[in-house]
Amino acid sequence: MKTFNFKNKTEVLDLINNKSNNVKFVRIMFPDVLGKDMNFTIPSSELKDAFDSGKGFDGSSIEGFARIEESDLIIIPDPKTFRVLPWEYELNGTTWREAIVFGDIFDSKGDHFLGDPRYILKKTIKDTEKSGQLKVGPELEFFIFPSEYNPKPTDNGAYFWGGKYGEIRKASQIYLKEIGIETDYDHHEVSPGQHEIDIKYGDVLDIADSILIAKHIIKRTARKLGLFASFMPKPLTEYCGNGMHLHFSLWKNNENLFFKKKSELLSHLARKYIMGLIKYGKEIQAGLNQWANSYKRLVPGYEAPIYLSWGRKNRSVYVRVPTYQQGQEKATRIELRNSDPACNPYIALSLIHAAGIKGIRENLEFTDPVEEDLFKMSSAEREKRKIEILSRNLGEALTYFKNSKLVEETLGDHLFNKFIQNKEIEWLEYSKATGKDHKEKVSSYEIKEFLPLL
Repeated sequence: MKTFNFKNKTEVLDLINNKSNNVKFVRIMFPDVLGKDMNFTIPSSELKDAFDSGKGFDGSSIEGFARIEESDLIIIPDPKTFRVLPWEYELNGTTWREAIVFGDIFDSKGDHFLGDPRYILKKTIKDTEKSGQLKVGPELEFFIFPSEYNPKPTDNGAYFWGGKYGEIRKASQIYLKEIGIETDYDHHEVSPGQHEIDIKYGDVLDIADSILIAKHIIKRTARKLGLFASFMPKPLTEYCGNGMHLHFSLWKNNENLFFKKKSELLSHLARKYIMGLIKYGKEIQAGLNQWANSYKRLVPGYEAPIYLSWGRKNRSVYVRVPTYQQGQEKATRIELRNSDPACNPYIALSLIHAAGIKGIRENLEFTDPVEEDLFKMSSAEREKRKIEILSRNLGEALTYFKNSKLVEETLGDHLFNKFIQNKEIEWLEYSKATGKDHKEKVSSYEIKEFLPLL
């Protein structure tokens, strides 16, 4: 049975109507403002009507979506995102399969709903398409814990070494491949009980969808073994947190625009893109590190970047340019290292790309790389070289976010304001619960509030 890569609704409906495929339900998915994978399920017999007329839902019940007076929303599934999940359900002798599909959300007037983060990413892609097609490859880091209430490491492994539950990584990748999501790497990460799966690079919208699906599948695979997969940025004070390094390249006519022929250096375009990321790094940070807990990860000594600079072999920088092998010029890319896997990928990728394109359009001056360990560099030297530091907490990051014309223009008024409202409430509640000093130690409040959610 074909499980992915459908071209149109006719192909999807042909599969649904073939009873031997046993696809009885379709789960319609979309991200809320915070990036959670919201979904509801319809019988497969209702899918044709959903394609033709959409399915309505109450937007006021979705986190940060809409006010009560504008709550009637409609989602129309996109058949090209249709995938049949790679397992069969069974209960009391009854079996069935489910499919998932993303879609476009519209308001009661028939206009695109401006609070839909997925639509905002699509709009960002369209607004910047003359500069090239953005391709992204994410690295997803996560912990395996005994449960969502017990954040204790489940092994004593380290980077590329030892550890338990590698079969969760393998099974997850098999499931992902069966629905058309390719991976190219997996390994045990630095911290005990920490793992990584890398998704093969692809078009930015497909990758944003794939991040949501991959997190769903990894969590479900762990749950089948009675365990909990956590994408919380910093669940354990004494160990490195979970990052989501993102590898970017721009393409046009099957040509990598970041590659410069006969040189190890990046193209002019790539250099300006990097400078945009650095110049606007503090403004977009709240979209990449959106939780109060995210900032417990961004501290010296735990392999997470906090200084706005770039380099090649230096892993303490904000943007790294990985070395590629001769003959593998298509692998030329830049790596952004501060984002974490608990962010809303649609918002994060929209802001990152907008910042990079802004750097190109403003023709920003290219600075020298930093190859020294930034954590060992004196503050006087960093000041001399004009190396800024990322925000130290969510409250500080929100100040830059709220005052950013780039962020507001990219997200639009609705999503911009809804995101800020949600995050200001979170910061206020966190501050009340933990005190004003916001120390690096992960608090019991964070474990209670964020671990089960993320």
